[in-house]
Amino acid sequence: MEKKMKGGRSLVETPTYILVSLITVLVFVFYLVESSIYTFVKVGIELNSGFSSGKVWGMFGNSGFSSGKVWDFPSSRSKGQRSAPELKQERKSEGFSGNDRFTKSTCSVSLASPRSIPELYEAKAPNLRVFSFSELKQATRDFNLQLKIGEGGFGSVYKGTIKPADGNGDEPLVVAIKQLNKNGLQGHKQWVAEVQFLGVVEHPNLVKLIGYCAADGERGIQLLLVYEFMQNKSLEDHLFRRVFAPLSWETRLQIILGAAQGLAYLHEGLEVQIIYRDLKASNVLLDEKFNPKLSDFGLAREGPMAGRTHVSTAVVGTYGYAAPDYIETGHLTDKSDVWSFGVVLYEILSGRRSLERGRPKAEEKLLEWVKQFPADSKKFSLIMDPRLGNQYSLGAAREIAKLADACLVKGQKQRPKMSEVVERLKQIIQVSEGGIASKSESPLEASEIQASETEENSNNRALESWKRRMAHLAKLGEHADGASRRRLIMLQRAKVPALH
Repeated sequence: MEKKMKGGRSLVETPTYILVSLITVLVFVFYLVESSIYTFVKVGIELNSGFSSGKVWGMFGNSGFSSGKVWDFPSSRSKGQRSAPELKQERKSEGFSGNDRFTKSTCSVSLASPRSIPELYEAKAPNLRVFSFSELKQATRDFNLQLKIGEGGFGSVYKGTIKPADGNGDEPLVVAIKQLNKNGLQGHKQWVAEVQFLGVVEHPNLVKLIGYCAADGERGIQLLLVYEFMQNKSLEDHLFRRVFAPLSWETRLQIILGAAQGLAYLHEGLEVQIIYRDLKASNVLLDEKFNPKLSDFGLAREGPMAGRTHVSTAVVGTYGYAAPDYIETGHLTDKSDVWSFGVVLYEILSGRRSLERGRPKAEEKLLEWVKQFPADSKKFSLIMDPRLGNQYSLGAAREIAKLADACLVKGQKQRPKMSEVVERLKQIIQVSEGGIASKSESPLEASEIQASETEENSNNRALESWKRRMAHLAKLGEHADGASRRRLIMLQRAKVPALH
C-alpha cells in the first residue's frame, strides 16, 4: 500500500517534482554561466603589440559593409611572416544592426554578387604589409611637422620612407602615411573601410594601399595607413592654388579620362559594385606623370544587392559635390558618383571651385553660374579657365560641357553610366588631338564669332551716329525760333530702334 505524507501527498510524487525543477534551473544557470564566460574571454583578451589574435575591435554597424563585424588583429608571428587583419562577419538575419539608425535592414549588406567586400578582402589580405608603430614613427622622424603634406577629416598625412618589403638593401621606398586623428570627423569605421576597399581594388587610377598599422602604443591606440606617394599632390592644388603651375589642356583631358576610368572600374569592374561617394578635386591625386588616382575610400559603400535599386544610408560627403537626389532621400546609387563627376568636369573646364563664397552672389555656386553660358552658346568660352591662355580646343570643351550636363541631370536614372562616360571621353579626346588641340576655336566657330563681332560693331557705329545727330540738333535748337524748336524737340524725343 502506498505510504502517504501529511496532507495526503505521495512520498514518490514530491521528490520527482522537486528533482525535475532543480534540473531545469541548473541547466539554465549553466547555460548562462557558460555564455558569460565565453563572452568575457572573447571580449577581454588584452591588447599586445599589434593586437593579439581574437581581440574584438568593435561593431561597425555602418562602415560600408554589413553590421556586426569583429576585427581580428594578427597575433605575434615570426619575423617576415606578416599578413593583413582578418575580418570576421557575424551575420544576422538581415545583416542589420539595431543601433544603425540610418540604414534599412534590406539594404545594409548591399551585396551585388555572391562574394562581398569582406570575402574578397580575406582572399587578398596577405598582399598588405603590417607595420609596427615604431617603424612608422621612424619613417616620419617622429611625425615631424616638416614632413606633413596634408590634413583632412581622417587626420594628418606625412611623407616618409620605409624599407622594401623583401628587406634587401635597395633604396628606401617613399610613401604617404596617414594617421588617425582621434578628435577628427572620421574614425575607426572609416579606417576599416579604407583598409578593406583598398585591400581589394587594383587599378592604375586608384591609389595603392601598401599596408597599415594598428597598435596600442605610448600615445594610446594608433591607427595608420601607408600609401604610395603621389608626387604632384592633388587636382585641387593645381586647379585652385596659384602657387602651382596651371594644368595644360592635354593634362586636363588625361586627368578627366583617368578619373572616369577609375570610377567605371569601381562600378562595373569587380564582382561587387563599389560606390565611391566622395569624388572631389582634393581626392584626385596626381603621380609624377600627372596620372590621376582616386584616394580616400573611408566613405565608400558596397552597391545595392541584387534586386535592389539603391542603398539607404546616412547622407555623407562634401557639400557642392553630393547629388541632390541622394541628399533629399538618402538613396545611394552609382549615379550619385556620376553627378559628382559632372561637378568635377566643370571645375576642370573653368578652374573654379564648386562653391566660392568670395565671388559675387551670382557666381558663388559653379553649377548655377555655368547655366548662363550653355555649351552651344556664343558666350560659352567665358567659362573657360583663363589660365589656359586660349590653348585648348573649344569644340572639345563644348562636348565635355555637354557630357557634364548629362551627368548632372536631376533624374538619376537619366544619367549615363561611367563606362558610357569613358567611351564618350575617348571620342572627345580623339577629336581634340586631331589637329585643333592648340587652338581655341575651329574655323566654323571662328567665323561665327567674327560675324557676331561685326554685327556688334555695326550696332555701335549706328549708336554713335545717332548720338552725334542728337548733339547737332540740340545745337541748332539754340538758334531756332519757336516753331522750329518744337520740331527739334520732337525729333530728340523720338525713340531709337533697339540695337542688339
